[in-house]
Amino acid sequence: MATKDLTTAEFQQTLEDNDILLIDFWADWCGPCKQFAPIYEEVSEQHPDVTFAKVDTEAEQELAAAANISSIPTLMAFREKVLVFSQPGALNADQLNEVITAVKGLDMEEVHKQVAEQGEGDAQES
Repeated sequence: MATKDLTTAEFQQTLEDNDILLIDFWADWCGPCKQFAPIYEEVSEQHPDVTFAKVDTEAEQELAAAANISSIPTLMAFREKVLVFSQPGALNADQLNEVITAVKGLDMEEVHKQVAEQGEGDAQES
């Protein structure tokens, strides 16, 4: 599956519609972003069960701000609408495949339980 350009308007629906969503936050002027782009594209072809999206942080400043992007490239991975990975810096193909394998291998029942417990803890602090 090829990568998909993602906009602020499409973000929520894309998150809802995909079990596993990887997002590469990038900009045209960013050297490491340009180095990472062909790797991201190549690895996307190897994982048709994963949605690979790209966010141009210059064109989609609102989305980049909402995601708290402070350096690029930043890779985020969502599984069942939960952010399970976020890391700045370009990865090589092996590292990117390791992230994907780890995301696919997550016990999402446990992840959802931890998110719920964290939410309860945050509510008690308020």
